[in-house]
Amino acid sequence: MTAQQLLHPLGWEPGRRLDIQPHEGMLVVGSAHDGRHQIGSRGELPLPAPARRMCGIKPGQPVLLAALVTHDLLVVHPAGTVIRLLADLHTRLAGAGHVR
Repeated sequence: MTAQQLLHPLGWEPGRRLDIQPHEGMLVVGSAHDGRHQIGSRGELPLPAPARRMCGIKPGQPVLLAALVTHDLLVVHPAGTVIRLLADLHTRLAGAGHVR
């Protein structure tokens, strides 16, 4: 996966060491001096298979990437999580009478 457009605002260059942790159905990626993973030479963001499986991310499945610049983090949201959150939002909107 290439995430160059989000890596730049974070100041993360190729070779940067990373810590990747599953958290509540998403992957949280942070800069870490002793991280087990690193950004590839072309800006590839590694997403280890065991971590992907823990979050239900299948190979080739789209994900939503969000850079939390002030926290030096990048969050990987599986498509299923984004779909569920949007469905919940739309249900609340419809229930509030905003959608006709």
